[in-house]
Amino acid sequence: MAPKPTKVTNRIRALRAGAGGMTQADLARELGVTRQTVIAIEQGRYSPSLELAFQIARIFRQPLDEVFQYDEA
Repeated sequence: MAPKPTKVTNRIRALRAGAGGMTQADLARELGVTRQTVIAIEQGRYSPSLELAFQIARIFRQPLDEVFQYDEA
């Protein structure tokens, strides 16, 4: 049985593309996590810790709520 996607969505893929084509591996290296972790976050299969979410937002120089959204539906 596949894990249920979280209600947290994000714009990481679009932000990476806008950052000169930053790869998942590039972002993972900057965050100190694996590429698989970045993939899981982008796909909504994993919600990052609050600390990691802030680190991601800071890398892209965006407010946290511009990177991550919470779907209450």
